[in-house]
Amino acid sequence: MNFDTKTVHFQDKENTKNMSKTKPIYQTSAFAFSDLDDMESFYQGEKEFLYTRFGNPNTEDLGKGVALLEEAEAGVATSSGMSAILAGVLAVVNPGEHIVASEDLYGGTYQLFAVELKNLGIEVSFVSFENQEEIIKAITSKTKLLYTESVSNPLLRVEDLPSVIEIAKQKNLLTMIDNTFATPYFIRPMKLGADLVIHSATKYIGGHSDVTAGVLVGHEALISKAKTKMVSLGCNLSPFEAWLACRGLKTLSIRMDRQSKNAQALANELSTTNGIERVYYPKELSKKGNGAMVSIELSKEVDIEQFFKSLSWIRIVPTLAGVETTVTYPLRTSHRTVPDETRNKLGITKGLVRISIGIEDEKDIIQAIQNAIVKAQI
Repeated sequence: MNFDTKTVHFQDKENTKNMSKTKPIYQTSAFAFSDLDDMESFYQGEKEFLYTRFGNPNTEDLGKGVALLEEAEAGVATSSGMSAILAGVLAVVNPGEHIVASEDLYGGTYQLFAVELKNLGIEVSFVSFENQEEIIKAITSKTKLLYTESVSNPLLRVEDLPSVIEIAKQKNLLTMIDNTFATPYFIRPMKLGADLVIHSATKYIGGHSDVTAGVLVGHEALISKAKTKMVSLGCNLSPFEAWLACRGLKTLSIRMDRQSKNAQALANELSTTNGIERVYYPKELSKKGNGAMVSIELSKEVDIEQFFKSLSWIRIVPTLAGVETTVTYPLRTSHRTVPDETRNKLGITKGLVRISIGIEDEKDIIQAIQNAIVKAQI
């Protein structure tokens, strides 16, 4: 099947007496057995499900569905994007070992790597992945993993994945890619040779701002290890949240097509709008489009507080990717825990605004943003 068809038909047909058209929600903490031999069959690999922390038909669907779209061997659903990252990292990196990570990561990932992993005895070096020499220079005998984002948050830098993956292969390292912003609709890092790919399924996979979930996909042996970590750490996803994410996944193609076209129109219009110093929007991300995120740097002549107060129907939220257009302020949300020196180096400034483009009429989106800028002029 082609991609658009796979997004709708990633689940197996129900093979039960009632034959539900949509997958039922297995809202249960455990599964029952007829006798002790029947229960033992789970531990012998003959039955799939025992206890929902270990696995559930709905969570399995989500992991398998994203793996299918990413063209990966296997996938596992987790409680959030952050837990997907943690499970993936702990599947391949041990205490005393080392990760080389891109310096322009999402603030939550930066915090996880700089603080929590360090407390677990895992060292992380943050370098510019725009400079291959910096990546190579940071690699040591203890390095096990290169970690980056296919499209960076919030400045939307498109990673040179083939180069990063080639360095990893030359140095006998693994690569892990956060593909949340790009989604498999635009980019599939596994096809380029990546080993693990993560998604905050809270964003475009779920698509409707009503679920918190994560998915990790990759080579089957690595996902098996990651699933063990997920189970032991209690990073499992609830059946209902998995069901919601699967429902959202079915419309991924049509949402991304509409949202990316709207984003392109907004980026084009804002590039000539007074009060904007710079527009951040990917170029040549893929043949299907350039994604649904736009970031802007407001000029000093625009009062940032007044801009956010003047957004009319556009809401201010700390996340992204729903069907509604929303805005956020990275300095006070996603990157507030990142050290000032690092933020300044990356360009996370007082005037930076990140816009998540929805499926509304593009003219309404453009007008709402431009009107807010005009009203905020000093």
